[in-house]
Amino acid sequence: MDIKEIISQQYGIPSLPKRTSEAMAYVPFQQFDSPTYSPLQGLESGTMFPVLNKPFYGKKCGEGLD
Repeated sequence: MDIKEIISQQYGIPSLPKRTSEAMAYVPFQQFDSPTYSPLQGLESGTMFPVLNKPFYGKKCGEGLD
């Protein structure tokens, strides 16, 4: 028995809803007049644009950022 079956049996939660739809994403265009990182910093950060650098800290929004 896999974890999906266990959750479904114990909690009555199916792995997917009966009716699903495709997800839609919106990504705004990056402005070219925005400041940029150096090539090395951009490679390390995964983006050339500081405004797009949103590291994941593994906590809830705003928690532990003081």
